[in-house]
Amino acid sequence: MVTEWVEPGVMTDPGKYAGLLEGLPADPAGVARVVQGLLIHEFWAGAYGVTLAEPDRDRVNLRRVEQVLEAVAGRDDRPLDVPREPGRRIATNCRGFSVMAVALFRARGVPARARCGFGAYFTPDWFEDHWVAEYFDEGRWKLVDAQIDDLQRRQLALEFALTDVPRDQFVIAGDAWAQTRAGRADPDRFGLTGLKEAGAWWIAANLMRDAAALDNVELLPWDLWGAMPEPTDAVDVALFDELAAATAGPSMADVRRLLADERLRVPAEVFNHQHGRKEALV
Repeated sequence: MVTEWVEPGVMTDPGKYAGLLEGLPADPAGVARVVQGLLIHEFWAGAYGVTLAEPDRDRVNLRRVEQVLEAVAGRDDRPLDVPREPGRRIATNCRGFSVMAVALFRARGVPARARCGFGAYFTPDWFEDHWVAEYFDEGRWKLVDAQIDDLQRRQLALEFALTDVPRDQFVIAGDAWAQTRAGRADPDRFGLTGLKEAGAWWIAANLMRDAAALDNVELLPWDLWGAMPEPTDAVDVALFDELAAATAGPSMADVRRLLADERLRVPAEVFNHQHGRKEALV
C-alpha cells in the first residue's frame, strides 16, 4: 500500500514547523524548486560563490526535517517558497535535499520516500554515492533529484528529466547489489570518488541505509550501525542478498522482518563517523 508513505516519519516530521509547509507546491518540479531555494549542497557551495564557515558546514549533520526548518526559519522567516540567496541557505547534502523533498510531498498527501543508492551522472564511468526522492504518480514510483538545479544541470550536462530520473541513471542500492552479484556491473565502480573508496562493502552499507529509509528512518550517509561493513570487513553476502531482494519491490513485510534482525536493526544510537561519536537519533 503506497499510503504508508504519506504520513511523516521520525526524520520527515516537520513538528512545530508543520504550518510552514501549508500551501506549498505538490508537483515534483515545484517541490524541488522550494527545496533548492532553502538548501545548499556543501560540496557545491563554491559554484554559487559561497564559502561555508565550519558551524554552517556542520549543519549537514542535522538529521530531522524539524531541525532543518528551525535553522531555515531562524535565518530567514519569509515563506518557504521564497528562494533564499545562496549564502543564506542551509548547508546539507544529497540526503538532506531528498528527505526535505519527501517531507514536502507528504505534507501535500503525495506518497514519497527517500532512496539511497548511486548516481551515474556525476563522474564518467562511475556510480557515485547519492540519494534521491521517490514519489508515486500516475500509477508508478518516479525518482526526483531535488538537489540538481539549473546551475548543476548545466555543469553536469544532463539531458534527462530530473523529475523522472531513469533507473539506469540512479541505481537504488539493492539493484546495485544485485547487478554486481550477477556480474553485470563492477562493484569497484560504486562508491565515493572524493574518498577514493568503492566496492561491495560500500554497496552493502547503502543497502542498509536504503532499507531503513523505506521504513521511514533516513540516516545520515556516514551513520554506522550493526552489520554495516568497513572497507576491510568481510561482507555477509547471504544477508545482503536477502535484503536486496526485499528492497527490490519493495516487500515491506520482508524489509521489516530483516530490520528486526540485530545485525540490521537501527538502534536508538548510531555512530556518526563524521563526529566520531555515538549519537541519539531523536
